[in-house]
Amino acid sequence: MGNRATTEQRTIRIEKLTSEVFMPFGELIETGGTSPIVINEGRCERFSDLAGVEFIGGRAGVSLFQAELRRLPHTLTMLERHPLGSQCFIPMNQSEYLVIVAADEGGRPSTPRAFMASSTQSINIKRNTWHGVLTPINGSGLFAVVDRIGDGNNLEEHWLKEAYLITE
Repeated sequence: MGNRATTEQRTIRIEKLTSEVFMPFGELIETGGTSPIVINEGRCERFSDLAGVEFIGGRAGVSLFQAELRRLPHTLTMLERHPLGSQCFIPMNQSEYLVIVAADEGGRPSTPRAFMASSTQSINIKRNTWHGVLTPINGSGLFAVVDRIGDGNNLEEHWLKEAYLITE
């Protein structure tokens, strides 16, 4: 673990979340832009294979996370990554949430980027990608999470020397 953040802050503006801007960090999962397959006697549209799970060892597991609601502006002091598996976050009850990600620069996160995910958008963060913790802004804070379950250290945290203030 690195040093905890100081009181000095840098500002990051929230960006619109689209598939194109999120591509370096993972996959945006939503119904728009793909053609569905009609199933279940013509009463259901299936949008197939919208994200790929990636694991080194272990297995895929489905968990529920109940995250505390946050407010904007949000102070970012720590980023984490999972070297052994991707993580897919699916809001369960109409929650808007911040998605904070950063590229890797020599084993440390670069300047983070922040996106606002709507209640109809899910994300799949690539294996070994720096990201903020689950940060719902409104709704219930309940998420289904598909990620790696298994032995080995699959969590690396990086405490920022200077915090970031995430604003609209």
